[in-house]
Amino acid sequence: MGEEAGRQSEPQQQPALEAYDDKSAEEGGFPPVAEIHLSALVSVGACFAISVIYVASLYVWQSKHDRDHPSTIKRRFFSVFVVMLIAPIFVMTLSSDAVFQKYTMWEIMGFRLEGLLTGIFLPLVLTAVLFLGPLSGTLTNGLWRVYSEPMYWVNAVQNLKWLRNHLVAPLSEEFTFRACMLPLLLQTFQPHTAMLITPLLFGLAHLHHIKERLRDGTPLRIVLTVSFFQFFYTTIFGIYSAYLFVRTGHFAAPFVAHAFCNHMGFPDFQEVLNQSKRRKAIFIGLYVLGLVGWIVLLPTLATPSWYANNLFWAGDV
Repeated sequence: MGEEAGRQSEPQQQPALEAYDDKSAEEGGFPPVAEIHLSALVSVGACFAISVIYVASLYVWQSKHDRDHPSTIKRRFFSVFVVMLIAPIFVMTLSSDAVFQKYTMWEIMGFRLEGLLTGIFLPLVLTAVLFLGPLSGTLTNGLWRVYSEPMYWVNAVQNLKWLRNHLVAPLSEEFTFRACMLPLLLQTFQPHTAMLITPLLFGLAHLHHIKERLRDGTPLRIVLTVSFFQFFYTTIFGIYSAYLFVRTGHFAAPFVAHAFCNHMGFPDFQEVLNQSKRRKAIFIGLYVLGLVGWIVLLPTLATPSWYANNLFWAGDV
């Protein structure tokens, strides 16, 4: 009788993941961090391998043409789509078993229906706020009239360079550097650390343009200057893109931001400086307002709960 009472008073021990599953079904919680872990060597090594495969795929073709030649663009389209088939294999084979007891591979890669419309709309609005200055320029220089013409878009989707810059590059780069790398890194590092690693790989991956610029006869000093600047701003954008992915849990969020940024291009500050004194002051004010507004709105418009983000890392952001 005493032994029976003692056994009844002992707390029942349950596996951590089983206890989580019961709780999460009722409360929508997050998996226990202790159950989800990859070594840094595995996650960082896999991400480095993926980035090398991506860049190498662009140069498997022997061609005398530059990057804007139609044959080069078509071949690189094929290359990056092959990489998009290879990269998820790293996520599928290396991820912790605890992750797949709760989520599918596609869910942790950001392909979810819950919160999808929000994941498309709000990041686009947020990025547009950042580009408030350049967007105001399109209203004054008449460029918006071009965009309002249906034939502009009909011709655009038939242009390989336009498709590369607005669709294929954002799609393949965000899929590779965000959707495939971040789910691995987030099983090793805290989100704020993971969000700094992929941008560095993203920035380094853009240094392959050095080879093309040197081949075109561009002086070395100019090549290094341009390449360093490109590394800098692609790394900064990579941080923003990774932030959107981690906070929203949606692939669509960094994709639409990337496509929009590619469409706008780097702001033409020289055009602003060439304006009359009054217009220059207005444009500078709009540029500053856009930057400040983006900084203020960023944490709010990227609130994870707005995107139904209950992925394993969401509790740490």
